[in-house]
Amino acid sequence: MRLSPVLTAVALTLAAGTAARAEEGMWTFDNFPIARANATLGTNIDQAWLDRVRLSSAKFGGCSAGIVSAEGLVMTNNHCVASCVANLSTQAINYAETGFTPRSREEEIKCPGGTAEILIDISDVTARMHRAGEGLSGQAFTQARDAEAGRIESEACGGDAGRRCQVVTLYRGGQFKLYTYKKYSDVRLAFAPEDRAATFGGDLDNFSFPRFAVDAAFIRLYENGAPAVTPVHFAWNASRPVEGTPVFVSGSPGSTQRLLTQDQLMTIRDVVLPMDQLLASELRGRMIRFSEESEENAFIAMDPISGVENSYKRGLGRMRALIDPAFMAGRADAEADFRRRVAANPDLATTVGDPWAALAAVQPIQRELYPAYAMLEGRSGGGSSLYSYAETLVRAAIERAKPSDQRLAEFADSRLSSVESRLMAERPVYPSLDQVRLEWWLSKTREWLTVDDPRVRALLGQESPEGLSARLVAGTTLADPAVRRALWQGGLAAVRASNDPMIQYALKVDGQARAVRADWEARVEAPTARASEQLAAARFAAYGDAVYPDATGTLRLTYGRIEGSDVPGQRWGAFTTFDGLWDRATGAAPFDVAPKLLAARDRIDGTTVLDMAVSSDTIGGSSGSPVVNAAGEIVGANFDSTVLSQRNAYGYDRNVNRSVIVTTGAVTTALRDVYGMQWLAAELGVE
Repeated sequence: MRLSPVLTAVALTLAAGTAARAEEGMWTFDNFPIARANATLGTNIDQAWLDRVRLSSAKFGGCSAGIVSAEGLVMTNNHCVASCVANLSTQAINYAETGFTPRSREEEIKCPGGTAEILIDISDVTARMHRAGEGLSGQAFTQARDAEAGRIESEACGGDAGRRCQVVTLYRGGQFKLYTYKKYSDVRLAFAPEDRAATFGGDLDNFSFPRFAVDAAFIRLYENGAPAVTPVHFAWNASRPVEGTPVFVSGSPGSTQRLLTQDQLMTIRDVVLPMDQLLASELRGRMIRFSEESEENAFIAMDPISGVENSYKRGLGRMRALIDPAFMAGRADAEADFRRRVAANPDLATTVGDPWAALAAVQPIQRELYPAYAMLEGRSGGGSSLYSYAETLVRAAIERAKPSDQRLAEFADSRLSSVESRLMAERPVYPSLDQVRLEWWLSKTREWLTVDDPRVRALLGQESPEGLSARLVAGTTLADPAVRRALWQGGLAAVRASNDPMIQYALKVDGQARAVRADWEARVEAPTARASEQLAAARFAAYGDAVYPDATGTLRLTYGRIEGSDVPGQRWGAFTTFDGLWDRATGAAPFDVAPKLLAARDRIDGTTVLDMAVSSDTIGGSSGSPVVNAAGEIVGANFDSTVLSQRNAYGYDRNVNRSVIVTTGAVTTALRDVYGMQWLAAELGVE
């Protein structure tokens, strides 16, 4: 039965104040509703099943992945290895065009700076984190919390390079958990199809269904120079999927804002999203212009443009949700219910006070400070690799001279090894694209903060964005990993003595960026964290532990069924096939079939299911998530969702939320019948 628009909006926002229903929720593995999932789906999973799924799931960069053999083989999306493919490619040997198809394990190549992690333990540190902030406010509060998190992480992992410990904030301060990961710093590319096979339809098909994309790739985890031993892994099931089948999606969704108040959402709607969308739109235009100037530029910009377009389209979907009257009315009704429940319990109301009023009071300040914080701290450098190296070296040198508990959070002892690993990774640097990004950042900062802002004057001096970016990029030597290593090892003295113009510029502007950050932490972050902690206590009291936390980039499990959609704007069945791909192809970009895939047409069973839709609760960051059946077998990998699903950031609606999955059957076909990867297929148990 289809819900009315208002009821649909209410269903979308249940998580804002109430316990989750049906298939809703990005659940942590230590609080997964086993009984509810079994009752909803008719399955019979248990704790042992959950443990196997958790230990078979991996995080790879900003994506998710699933371990599929006992020898460290991992499946993720092709777009999740796109940066690795770009870093390993040249114009002469462009693996994005040809695909990466090694003939044996010996030809697998290390992804520069690539790391993968498996969650091996979760423990509660809530009481300790709450005590750290008692009686404090402003920046002292945030610094105390950051310092305590650093101490907990150091105590748990010490100097073990094979593990990473992270204190995770859940329920916006209601809980804190220590997540311990097994870490792999040697990750090698094992297979990637032609990019066109994975991105058929281009930006036009992005965030939509039907889809016709083989968006899958394989990496391999290595340890001590040999393939990692991974006895716990998903079994490969390439059988034809059946509509209605229950499935589970295990991944690391990036960020949701379902627990925000209405006042907080208004700030996102009125300030954050409009600014972010305008910036992304102009950056996309500049990068497209850059790519059209030469074949070399087109090669350089291919992956970055895709990332910008993806972010812009996601933001567009979220903006549509926040200006939808029915959606926002549903959110308001859910918040009103929450507040009534608190008011009906005098003791609870007295204990938690009025966190809604406290958060409302922060919003005018946040609206005022956001542009400067976004441009000078959050987006500093505009994505320029060279500027990022300089900023990291400068800040690391300054921070490492202090005791760990007095540093900026990202430079605590427990996190330094990750910072160093990213800094020293031997990735290719393209100065021409770096200048475009740096020039864009400087010009947009001047535009948003205005010419007369003293911070802009300090940023530019007497130079133009064009001239300054050109001078800094032309003069720096930070593209050389040896130069970066010498500065890292030399510490603050070496950094200050450097004559590199990018280093000297980062030193010059660091003070004002720090001031903006300190102001933000004291006047926005700290009071928001305090009030959110009170709100979380009220939520637990009102709804119990049947409430799931917002996504935080940490491992979660969601569930649903394989099924199509029948609502205005998205009416389609559950599956697409290779026959559908041939029918959709026009021969002209972006609907041109990848050459090797097209050449294999006669070898491919056209009825093989290529992609499918699933009613699971996912968001950005879920890319690459293994999709598993009730037996714990992998049947696909999540690679997208629909444009209507982008409101999922603020609430789940089963009627419109669909995750888009590439099937294991399609991947098997690609390995065996298209790219000659029989040896890899054999490792998966495929004949």
